[in-house]
Amino acid sequence: MMETARTAEAHGSCKSGLSVVIPVYNSAEALRPLIQRLGPVLDQTGGEYEAILVNDGSRDNSWAVVRELAGQHPWVRGICLMRNYGQHNALLCGIREARFDTIITMDDDLQHPPEEMGKLLAKLGEGTDVVYGVPEQETHGLFRDLASIITKQVLQGAMGAEVARNISAFRAFRTVIRDAFANYQSPLLSVDVLLTWGTTRFTAVRVRHEPRRIGQSNYTVVKLIRHALNMMTGFSALPLQVASIVGFAFTLFGLAVLAYVLGRYLIQGGSVPGFPFLASVIAIFSGAQLFALGVIGEYLARIHFRMMDRPAYTVREMAGTPQNR
Repeated sequence: MMETARTAEAHGSCKSGLSVVIPVYNSAEALRPLIQRLGPVLDQTGGEYEAILVNDGSRDNSWAVVRELAGQHPWVRGICLMRNYGQHNALLCGIREARFDTIITMDDDLQHPPEEMGKLLAKLGEGTDVVYGVPEQETHGLFRDLASIITKQVLQGAMGAEVARNISAFRAFRTVIRDAFANYQSPLLSVDVLLTWGTTRFTAVRVRHEPRRIGQSNYTVVKLIRHALNMMTGFSALPLQVASIVGFAFTLFGLAVLAYVLGRYLIQGGSVPGFPFLASVIAIFSGAQLFALGVIGEYLARIHFRMMDRPAYTVREMAGTPQNR
């Protein structure tokens, strides 16, 4: 309750300015050049600003670098989570700690050039609430790009928004939207889905996307697929609807088989011969039943996790000061 009250108080005192939220995971080498490029860009905005670096349980010395940067730059703040919760959980933490009325989220690997933030802010000023920075050209490789496309298609169903095809970790939105998910606590989350709880005014703009020069991506094809499955079962009833359609289809198939057997008996005077036919029909129906039970089990698991009331994240330590000097 104290956390909720503190968050609500922070929302109420939100003032004009720009908060840049960056989840950090094993990116110690990239953080210094990132802040070095980010500073001049934020200076050009002409208002107050801050950068919030959320260390998501990095195994390298990323947190030490974050603390160093927070000591060198008064506009840099650091948050260290107790363990690795995931990119979206770290983003949620930074979003809730943001002090200004506009938030930009970006990756820590310099694939999102800070110099392109002006395009997002300009589009946001045209009266929309959320702006995605869509890469002019994907640079992840065939399998990673394919997995990303599949994930976006899944999110389109979960979000119920056409803009899901253009989602990106490089996004700008109005801070007031976070009030719509101020009390959300589940460890399974998608920031993009949560944003749809607060607005339907989405748009996208093309931005430059640079190849990763330091380290390697932590988002593998398997992780993207797992994220897509979590989104389907956590924020959408689509799998249950698919299970219902499959069950209905196989019911029709069973009726068709019954009509065939009865028709053969009445017309030819004999039943359908052979054990393989009977075994095949039983296997098909058993598979459909197990598929439906599996989908229901996934939703029961989600309910179980929600009932546990597990937090989306827990903070170990903070660095920097919330006052912009």
